[in-house]
Amino acid sequence: MLLFLFYCLSSAFAEEYAFNISETEKKPYHIGGNLEFRPILFGLDKNTSLYKLKFYNRDEGSAIEEYDAKLQLEGSLEKSIAKLSVKTNTDYKKSYLGEDQQTTVYEGFLSIKPSSSLSMDIGKKTLKWGTGYAWNPVAFIDRDKDSDDPELSLEGFIVASADYIKSFQGPLKTVSFTPVLIPVYKHVNNTFGDIDKLNFAGKLYFLFYDTDIDLIVLTSGSKTTRYGVDFSRNITTSLEIHGEFALINDYKKKFIDSNGTNFEKEYDAKNYLIGLRYLTEKDATYIVEYYRDGTGFTSGEMKDYFRFINKGYDSYVSTGSNALLKKATTVTEGSYGKMNPMRDYLYLRVSQKEPFDILYFTPSVTLITNMNDKSFSFSPELLYTGITNLELRLKAAFIAGEWLSEYGEKQNDYKAELRARYYF
Repeated sequence: MLLFLFYCLSSAFAEEYAFNISETEKKPYHIGGNLEFRPILFGLDKNTSLYKLKFYNRDEGSAIEEYDAKLQLEGSLEKSIAKLSVKTNTDYKKSYLGEDQQTTVYEGFLSIKPSSSLSMDIGKKTLKWGTGYAWNPVAFIDRDKDSDDPELSLEGFIVASADYIKSFQGPLKTVSFTPVLIPVYKHVNNTFGDIDKLNFAGKLYFLFYDTDIDLIVLTSGSKTTRYGVDFSRNITTSLEIHGEFALINDYKKKFIDSNGTNFEKEYDAKNYLIGLRYLTEKDATYIVEYYRDGTGFTSGEMKDYFRFINKGYDSYVSTGSNALLKKATTVTEGSYGKMNPMRDYLYLRVSQKEPFDILYFTPSVTLITNMNDKSFSFSPELLYTGITNLELRLKAAFIAGEWLSEYGEKQNDYKAELRARYYF
């Protein structure tokens, strides 16, 4: 109707109005990105294990500052059935350790789409498997999310993949199959797992009775074989539920006791997640997720880890030797240093769009609770987008927990940050 009206007006006023259809045509290229500046203030807790591990030979006072900047560039070039996509990330950090800058290619791959039902990709890519918001147990070939900021872009892996899609009439509306090859060699994906392996992953997707379902597998050696399934369904227009389940065969968990003795346990680990997203009539969004990590540490194992750090610190104070602390640092860089290293977590996020009719303003709060030791992180947040292409976010995080609990032994009690992000 709008096009018809425009045609009538242009006919009546041909000399005053002109319509150039080339202006509406899709361009074969795209260039964009964002520039971010983020100052952070950390309030330190000198009595915690992780503070002693990190600052045992220095005194930084009660708080430290950090200044982060980030430049993300993305672009694409499309020609006929081929499309080249690239995303880069440059991080700059100034902290008590000095200045550091690093540029990483997050994605860089070539897509070939010979038909509407078939596409093939080769290069560095983030696949984004899974339906969870804060965690994705079935994302076998993606890097772990930051549960405190799950929407951050992640670096991909070098893969070769394809997508074949088929539509049907009836309860089963869509089926797609995504096979993926992941090479792991000395200079290719060497952080993925054991090197000199060519791994295979696959995802089979169904849209069945308006429910999205994925069946997922990863095998061939760099990591032990693992199987996954996920789903997502809109119960109503305002309520969505989702879940994931993963089985990891022959998982080897390495851990230490309070004396620093190393142990290894092999078993089949089960990871799963269940969650929901609810949107109220007043534009308040609730996201709730429960996450079970079968590869995580028990409360006893984490307490032994913290006790070993304290033992290493006492040894350093009395003898000047940091040998035990160096060993603790080594194991921290492994599984103990994960964002959420234990077994059971509850995630709750509540956001309210434009409360009290304040345009472009969205406050929110996020609570992450370790259900094993009852420690937690509480993060209020204020977001303003009223300036074109500019996003301003003020966020704080307060963490608390008992002695030898996960959040209770973090190096800081609180964190405050301001993020200014400009899109172009």
